[in-house]
Amino acid sequence: MGIFSSIMAKLGFGEDKQEAVVAAAPAAVEAAVVAAPVAISEVDVVAKLETLAKAHAEKLNWKVSIVDLLKLLGLDSSLAARKELAAELACPAEKMGDSAQMNMWLHKTVLQKLAANGGNIPADLL
Repeated sequence: MGIFSSIMAKLGFGEDKQEAVVAAAPAAVEAAVVAAPVAISEVDVVAKLETLAKAHAEKLNWKVSIVDLLKLLGLDSSLAARKELAAELACPAEKMGDSAQMNMWLHKTVLQKLAANGGNIPADLL
């Protein structure tokens, strides 16, 4: 599992799909019927992160910092882990050499990808 998949799992993405698959499995065995597509349910990313931030010992500014966002989710926020995440998300080579530029790109891209996968991210964070 990649780092972005870990971020999504920590925020609860896909939980409803897993439940739907488990519930539908017996019916699928009995009748080989093609199931209708399941709508992506929206994940309130901001509410989940705000709840985590209130309970966290450190004051973390996840709204602007990829390091703080990763820390808040209990994930590795080291430079090596961020470089791995940047490579996973296809960060442009010119940004990979400058950690500040890479971090800004990563933060924005992670939030955009969460929004693209059903996350409720306010426009001012994108």
